[in-house]
Amino acid sequence: MSEETESVGTNTTLSDDQRDALQEIANIGMGQAGSSIARIWGEFVRLSIPRIANVERQDIPAVLQQLVGEKNILAVRQAFHGQLRGEVIIVFSGGPPSELAELMGYDDTDRIEELELLLDVSNILVGACLGGVASTLGVDIGFSAPSIMGIDISPRDLIPADEILHSRALFIEVCFTLEQRSFACHLVVMMPAGEIARLGKELDRFLETL
Repeated sequence: MSEETESVGTNTTLSDDQRDALQEIANIGMGQAGSSIARIWGEFVRLSIPRIANVERQDIPAVLQQLVGEKNILAVRQAFHGQLRGEVIIVFSGGPPSELAELMGYDDTDRIEELELLLDVSNILVGACLGGVASTLGVDIGFSAPSIMGIDISPRDLIPADEILHSRALFIEVCFTLEQRSFACHLVVMMPAGEIARLGKELDRFLETL
């Protein structure tokens, strides 16, 4: 491995202090998201502590399968841009879209309405989580409209080979679970190597203010 390659690898891997800071910031953001969901659904929301790791992008489907099991999933994707760029994948498992519709107070919904509901929920989750991270770090980010990534597919088939554009990604996994329902979702934030390095610099600036 050349010195240049080693340097890139080092710069695109968060230090222990950076990872700890990001985990704490993400945890606060997820708490805000959980409160928003609880108010909307009127049901207690369990939140896992964020898990943060650098993962090869092509390995993410296998990692997702470890998290959600062998059952097929429904996934939504939403990009973010600005001073930090990347993509969020929201993986819904454990219950059909109609169960979400029931939670939101809809009695009769068709397939299109159910999918639109998932997009709305995804937008709430991503905005609350990443918005909190961006606010804490003092950076500006915007969001594209969420879109359906896959319906009733295997986690291993989630990211097609032709979409593997970056060699590494930052994996931030958080699980939402409803206490009285089987429904759960995983929020995964992916960032390419250059954006991971930029995030590291922002985290260093944040740590210097403490």
